[in-house]
Amino acid sequence: MHMLELRFRHRLSGSRRVSFSGFVAAGFWVLSVLLCPPAPAQEAANDFVYLDNGELRLGVKKTSGAGIAYLALSATGENLINHWDRGRLVQQSYYGAEDGSLWSGRPWRWNPVQGGDWRGNPARLLELKTQRQSLYAKSMGKHWASGADLTDVVFEEWISLTGKVAQVKFRMTYTGTNSQPSREHELPAVFVEPRYDTLVVFEGTNAWHGGAVGRSKPGWPNESRRFTEGWAAYVDTNNFGVGVLAPAADSLTCYRFGDGQREHGSCSYLAPLKRFPITPGLRFEYDVWLTIGSADQIRARFQALHSLIR
Repeated sequence: MHMLELRFRHRLSGSRRVSFSGFVAAGFWVLSVLLCPPAPAQEAANDFVYLDNGELRLGVKKTSGAGIAYLALSATGENLINHWDRGRLVQQSYYGAEDGSLWSGRPWRWNPVQGGDWRGNPARLLELKTQRQSLYAKSMGKHWASGADLTDVVFEEWISLTGKVAQVKFRMTYTGTNSQPSREHELPAVFVEPRYDTLVVFEGTNAWHGGAVGRSKPGWPNESRRFTEGWAAYVDTNNFGVGVLAPAADSLTCYRFGDGQREHGSCSYLAPLKRFPITPGLRFEYDVWLTIGSADQIRARFQALHSLIR
């Protein structure tokens, strides 16, 4: 079988209006906290594998399909990524047809994720290796609702650090025989600690010309934002936080759950989105960049990257 490759070389367009159906699954993963609270994902001292270049420290979680569970400045070690359960982290997530699966008793759909299922069962890590300031991982897709190992879905990721920027190439290979209908997929799902509660994103019409960014505190459940420059960030009251650049995406969804004090499992969430069907032989890959700093620093770094990758 010949692999059908979907590769996006990340040419940014002008204004992008979100068209979000309200059913992107990770946008509702936190409902598991409300419907049937899972225990936090268990972790051992050796569960994390780190890269650290002296400026940025990034860690993947072996028991969550090597999903990114840790991102901090090397100098402080303060982790900005939320990994409360297998559905959090920074990870790949895709969707298909209703398949009779149940998530906490509710009908769900074909939903391979990188980290594991809603009950806390881990995804299978197939390969993990590091070399200097880079990391490669391969894992098997886990059905978020049913918990089944999806042997026909393989996730890969390549991570490297340069200064205060992490570049991540994600790949999903589908060798199944069923065609899945066109859905919005998260490129990727990004969960952040709840103290980073202000979403920063440019929603204007003239990308990369210095227009003012929008600042807001998303509510619950999902909200949509325009995604003109292909990046978004969550920052705290000191205007410090984490940003993600995802040029392959067309739109953005986001929410906040809880306030970080009264509700267990509180978090801030965003996901760049792209709609396409998953068909037999599909290989889909895309690049994202993560960075930590002030909102202005985040935007400036992403603008410099944009000029190189467009």
